[in-house]
Amino acid sequence: MMEEAEYMALVDLLEAASGKISRLGAGIIAALALDIASDSRSFARLLGVAHALVLREVALLGEEGSYIAIRQRDARTQRIRYELSRAGERLLEEAG
Repeated sequence: MMEEAEYMALVDLLEAASGKISRLGAGIIAALALDIASDSRSFARLLGVAHALVLREVALLGEEGSYIAIRQRDARTQRIRYELSRAGERLLEEAG
């Protein structure tokens, strides 16, 4: 897993570059970009965040034209798998 300081630095950069996403949203995108987590349950478990909060943030990030694209939803576990959208890739480039 990536060094915590590197992860947090990317979270800071994403939050600043976006100007509109929350710190949790920036964390989800950073974890995705750094191959730490690409689904809601893994992110919640690894980062110690309630899954319900992650689900809500993923829903916001996955809205039309936003930073992530939903790949799969598991109705039983409520796990959502996602990937960066083009807008998410652009945000990462801008964050630098």
